[in-house]
Amino acid sequence: MGDWQEDDDRTRALRSPVPTPVARDETTPRAVSRVYGKARQGSAPVRPLPGSPGSPAGPAGSAGSPPGTPPGAPSSGGKGGFRMPNMSLRPKGGGGPRRPGRWFLRILAGLLVLLLVLAVGGYFTIDSRLKRIEALGDYEGRPADTPGTNWLLVGSDSREGLTKAQRRKLATGSSVGRRTDTMMLLHIPDGDGRPTLVSLPRDSYVPIDGHGSDKLNAAYAYSDGGPKLLAKTVEQVSGLRIDNYMEIGFGGFVGIVDAIGGVEIDVKQNIKDPKAGINLKKGVQTLDGGTALGYVRTRATGAVPDFDRTQRQRQFFSAVVKKAASPGVLLNPFTSVPLAFSATDSVAVGTETGSFDLLSLALAMGDNPVTTVVPIGSLPTINGQSVVKWDREKALRMFRALAEDKPVPKDVLAK
Repeated sequence: MGDWQEDDDRTRALRSPVPTPVARDETTPRAVSRVYGKARQGSAPVRPLPGSPGSPAGPAGSAGSPPGTPPGAPSSGGKGGFRMPNMSLRPKGGGGPRRPGRWFLRILAGLLVLLLVLAVGGYFTIDSRLKRIEALGDYEGRPADTPGTNWLLVGSDSREGLTKAQRRKLATGSSVGRRTDTMMLLHIPDGDGRPTLVSLPRDSYVPIDGHGSDKLNAAYAYSDGGPKLLAKTVEQVSGLRIDNYMEIGFGGFVGIVDAIGGVEIDVKQNIKDPKAGINLKKGVQTLDGGTALGYVRTRATGAVPDFDRTQRQRQFFSAVVKKAASPGVLLNPFTSVPLAFSATDSVAVGTETGSFDLLSLALAMGDNPVTTVVPIGSLPTINGQSVVKWDREKALRMFRALAEDKPVPKDVLAK
């Protein structure tokens, strides 16, 4: 009992109501009290500890603390109290924190939209500039459609668009009329197989509708001939239905090669041919448009010059189309734009051929195609002209394999 009374005397002051503080002047002696046995400085009343029964904020927090403040956290308000710095990442006016990634995504999305617009606009521009000609048409007995896509690729010796100075420089001569200098059949399979590029020698002796038998390029040169009769002749002798036709003249050939910055060719031997305007050394080298034209036209090599010529034509065509379809050219506007305009100014296509078909052709040529020539049987002279007769049995096996969308038998491929 005595201990209880003594304890009550010591704690009575703490249980008494807190007196209202009064202003004091400097002459008023400073009140001194003891808290937990130590002298206390100052005249401000003793405040209950946060979380104690006498605290105004109750057990949850201290007076003046914002809702949700954990027990014992320093007060952020009150005159003279400790202020916590504002560490919020939330910008004024609400919303989440600023994220630089959002700006990047917006810029990327904008660029993609811009590229899409340019691609669509470029497609329609290029497609509208293509020169289209009537090359393929239905007729009685035309071969049925077969798997894969077949292209007839024609290089003519047309001097159209070349000035006299350009003809002298390129050694093209001044011949009038039109003839086919190059003819190739490209088969693109529907599956994953490699495309096949077959040269059709221009002196091939074949039947031509309405003209008996003659050299293949005569179908183009006849007054009633041209692309349509040439395509029909190739369909009838091969049994393949042609799906797309593309033709390019001398001037266009040079323009396309120069637009892609030349093309790298491995020249197999020294070639000097004043008629073609070239003097080349053996080895790998980059040919510009004029030199490339002479390279594919020359007949100054080989025991059978036309065979060597068709081989160089396939070699060069593969190289130029592969480079034109490479990312370094297509993704560079300084090369892709001049190439596109040069191609549309120089190339003539069938009415059924569009820009996407040309892109498919370019991609196919970049897929390492098999290159060969129609199997040759003999080289007779008929009516005073040297002609090329095909090995009929091997040629039929080659064209049958292509019609069935299968690889050409190895024993049929030219060495």
